[in-house]
Amino acid sequence: MIDVSGEISAVRRQLGSRVLEAGEARVSTISRSYETTLDDLWEACTDGERIRRWFMPVSGELKLGGRFQLEGNAGGTIERCDPPNGFDATWEYGGEVSWIELRLTAEAQERTRLTLEHIAHVDDERWNQYGPGAVGIGWELGLLGLTLHLRAGAVADVTAEGQEWAASEEGRRFMALSGEAWGEAAIAGGEPAEAARAASARTIAFYTGG
Repeated sequence: MIDVSGEISAVRRQLGSRVLEAGEARVSTISRSYETTLDDLWEACTDGERIRRWFMPVSGELKLGGRFQLEGNAGGTIERCDPPNGFDATWEYGGEVSWIELRLTAEAQERTRLTLEHIAHVDDERWNQYGPGAVGIGWELGLLGLTLHLRAGAVADVTAEGQEWAASEEGRRFMALSGEAWGEAAIAGGEPAEAARAASARTIAFYTGG
């Protein structure tokens, strides 16, 4: 059993914007604190063998300038690498390019905070339809997998179990609560409440098959 409400409450969500060369981009930020060392969390997020145990299989060169490919998902190029504090990479999926920036910060000897920013040019029509939960729920599922992996130890592989769980009633509840939380983050970021909650409902339905 997973404490769904507790896991949802453990995550911080924030929306913002950033001006890039191609224009203004939307920034979705997700953050969570883990009971592990900075070095261990860095390894969990950058070692291919460990990544596949909590996220999905990854191939390529996981180093500065290297190309990576997540199996059946996004690929990209690692544009910045500062071990064990973070990295930046492109996030290329479905013919579109966005960017991710991962930062790790030691909060205590055995506690480290992970902060991930997903930076994307999203047109108003698609944003109004789905909102930040379109990427937020997916990242939150990933961070839950990381949570379970760290709790169980470095050798634990939670991916197959996680796929089954996501289809369960408990998993659908997690995605629904995550979607609602991203809707509230959108409102806190200045989105009209009615529109943000309607977009959240559409995204939850997409993820849960509702």
